[in-house]
Amino acid sequence: MGMPAEPRLDDEERRLLARGVDEFNRGFYFECHDTLEEMWTGLRGPTRDFFQGLIQVSVAFYHLGNANPAGAESMMRRALKRFAAYPDRYFGFDLAAQRAELEGWLDRIARGETAPAPGDGPPRWSFG
Repeated sequence: MGMPAEPRLDDEERRLLARGVDEFNRGFYFECHDTLEEMWTGLRGPTRDFFQGLIQVSVAFYHLGNANPAGAESMMRRALKRFAAYPDRYFGFDLAAQRAELEGWLDRIARGETAPAPGDGPPRWSFG
């Protein structure tokens, strides 16, 4: 199996993706999950797992914010598995950085540290 092709999103899917990224970057993880899921349900093909991984990341940070580190860890691990089939940069998204950030959070959770370290802001997404 080769690399998954880049997704072809219609205007509505692009609008939903942009809204979901904005929600994620503002810390509205539950809303991001809802928005991306609305977009994801209509997708077919190999790009579907990439967007499902993003949904799982948003759910993971929702769990972290609600004192559920076990739920966060589970979602992060599931997202990493989904992202494994994709290159380090996919659809303008720095997937290598996202993987590293998730691994860092998994290490923190293992140490019992579920809040951002001093100087750390919330995670941010950027496509482009």
